[in-house]
Amino acid sequence: MDSCVFCKIIAGDLPSTRVYEDDKVIAFKDLNPVAPVHVLVVPRQHIVSINEFAEQDPAGELAIHLMNCIPKVAEACGVVESGYRLINNCGKDGGQTVPHFHIHIIGGEDLGPGLR
Repeated sequence: MDSCVFCKIIAGDLPSTRVYEDDKVIAFKDLNPVAPVHVLVVPRQHIVSINEFAEQDPAGELAIHLMNCIPKVAEACGVVESGYRLINNCGKDGGQTVPHFHIHIIGGEDLGPGLR
């Protein structure tokens, strides 16, 4: 996807502060953090949203891999012990601003019981 900002970050065409990467997933700091730790975990494969995941990953291998990477990223960010929140926005009304599936890891402070 030539116009996808996350695909450009994955390709190295745009700068990012990477905190984790492997052959299927990349994690980098959000440019507009809402907490001391705010990292995006993104599959290298372009998948628009969770709605397309099953179609593009029918065996669920990428989804499982991505979920298994979350604790590794949280550990790299120093929030495994204190805790963190995962957020996935889906579609315009859900707050998705980049059409490439991603999960936000947010932490580093008391986030309270609900949404901000």
